[in-house]
Amino acid sequence: MKKIIIIGAGGVGQVVAHKCAQLPEVFSEIILASRTQSKCDDIAKQIKASYDRDIETDQVDADSVPDLVRLFEKYDPFMVINVALPYQDLTIMDACLEKKVHYLDTANYEPLDTAKFEYKWQWEYQDKFKEAGLMALLGSGFDPGATNMFTAYAAKHYFDEIHTLDIIDVNGGDHGYPFATNFNPEINIREVTAECRHWESGEFITTPAMSTNQEFTCPDSVGTYNIYRMYHEELESLTKHYPTLKRAQFWMSFGDSYLKHLEVLGNVGMTGIEPVNFNGQEIIPLQFLKELLPEPSTLGPRTTGKTCIGCVVTGIKKGKARTVYVYNIKDHQDCYGEVQSQAISYTTGVPAMIGAKMMVEGKWLKEGVWNMEQLDPDPFMDEMNKQGLPWQVIEEPGFDLI
Repeated sequence: MKKIIIIGAGGVGQVVAHKCAQLPEVFSEIILASRTQSKCDDIAKQIKASYDRDIETDQVDADSVPDLVRLFEKYDPFMVINVALPYQDLTIMDACLEKKVHYLDTANYEPLDTAKFEYKWQWEYQDKFKEAGLMALLGSGFDPGATNMFTAYAAKHYFDEIHTLDIIDVNGGDHGYPFATNFNPEINIREVTAECRHWESGEFITTPAMSTNQEFTCPDSVGTYNIYRMYHEELESLTKHYPTLKRAQFWMSFGDSYLKHLEVLGNVGMTGIEPVNFNGQEIIPLQFLKELLPEPSTLGPRTTGKTCIGCVVTGIKKGKARTVYVYNIKDHQDCYGEVQSQAISYTTGVPAMIGAKMMVEGKWLKEGVWNMEQLDPDPFMDEMNKQGLPWQVIEEPGFDLI
């Protein structure tokens, strides 16, 4: 049993707090901290009502290393689960090094002023964490996270060598709004509007954002959706750690209403991240837009439908070509019934808790900075089945992907 600090009280932080609270035999003490402590207090009340368990709450400025150090000195945690903003990864890692605290996040570091999605900044911490005897686990969400585990599981159990990877993230949910994002609007829109990169023949190929799409039919009657190729950070680590990959792509579904509104917002400059002058004040349009959109954590009660997220992997086994599809389907209302959150937050928060569980129990605890696929997928995959994210494997699914 270990004491942990969760930093971040948005939709994902809420799920992580709930799921950790469900396992008192693993997480003996839980501290939930955020810039706005009242959000933490609200989640603590949910947990008390659901499990009759008390968790502590606190306020922290995750942009400030001294403030983070103060928090760590106050509670002396075994590890931190970082579900704050990606801009804050490095300050939290710095504070962890200073106070000898293990680290986990769900998304790679992004500079605030540049839409760059790269692991290089965090990979540069490898020697520091190793010398400190600490572990930093990167990207323990769903994508990245569970998708890395799906790939690693397929590579371990179904292939001698993997050749292509298509990560397909379908959200078949409906929240009823003409335009809203299922997680932090600023991060979501930065990802969607960034240039696409996919791996082909030993290098990343750049194409315009949202310029390539196809239809994909999900199993188990989830439906058929338009999926669009875009860049996602797990491609960087997976192509590094699986050098036999000849092609790797990430696909995400978007509805017509979302795309139409996004186009209009882009045309009027509202998706920009460069400062502009507005009525004598300097603002960043995308941050201003964030304040106008529905808060993602409020979407749970009104979101229906299912998510379908998985990996199509091809390669060879004993000299013969084969294809497998490893995937999870999750119902939005089932998630809300359990942890008062929709499935996008649930599918990110549960893997964060599982990754922390792997570290607390010593199954994955290693010095240095690690991506998910570098670790044994089997115990993680077992926990997914136990903790609310059951997965399936279809051999030779018959998909005809671009």
